[in-house]
Amino acid sequence: MPVPPIAALTAPSSWRAVDCLSDLHLDAAHPATLQGLASYLDRTPADAVLILGDLFEVWVGDDAMTEPGSFEGEVCTLLAKAGRQRALYFMHGNRDFLVGQGFARATGITLLADPTLLTLGSRRWLLSHGDALCLDDGDYQRFRAMVRDPAWQASVLAQPLAVRRAQARGIRSESEARKQSGAAYGDVDSAAALDWLRAAQAPCLVHGHTHRPADHQLAPGVTRLVLTDWDLDAAEPRAGVLRLTARGAGRLPLDAV
Repeated sequence: MPVPPIAALTAPSSWRAVDCLSDLHLDAAHPATLQGLASYLDRTPADAVLILGDLFEVWVGDDAMTEPGSFEGEVCTLLAKAGRQRALYFMHGNRDFLVGQGFARATGITLLADPTLLTLGSRRWLLSHGDALCLDDGDYQRFRAMVRDPAWQASVLAQPLAVRRAQARGIRSESEARKQSGAAYGDVDSAAALDWLRAAQAPCLVHGHTHRPADHQLAPGVTRLVLTDWDLDAAEPRAGVLRLTARGAGRLPLDAV
């Protein structure tokens, strides 16, 4: 697998802490998760918050946020308020790949390419959603290539919003059925991750997507840090952030932020 172009984000010298989070899968059926995000954004001391994909369970197009009373509009209002307090960044995931410049303008969020190399002081972190590295799932990789194609996206976005919402409900139902069946999801390919890290000249990959939070040693001094997903509406709630500083990385549960 060829290494994709690696974008760069250099933290201003004033930044002391950067929070990374992913896989919130926000939708109207999970109000506690949205409330948890709102509370977190109000109190985090981080200078910047980097959302590494799947902020939304599904995003059917930027026009959804302008629909009166829409859930998407509610979230965008929340993000715009938070963006007046600190820098916010967003990287596309496998659920919200249709997020566009309209969303960025409405919220003040800066869109990040996947992957992006973050330089914070003397430390270098390679950031990704993670799905592009799950090479064992050939069906998904073919799907990913299709939905990231600009022509395919333009054809989808040309459909009426009501049609796209109906399609999204179907996709969610299929996803839930697969989850209930216990089907295994692919994991990040270690060799490909090492190739990316060598190209970026970075010792650490930070990603989400797999919902398997853990610290993996890929080689001496080379690590892969997997972010937790969020679900504060579950019987066993979970949420947290990875805080990056000039001293290193630390995991924080939401109530300790």
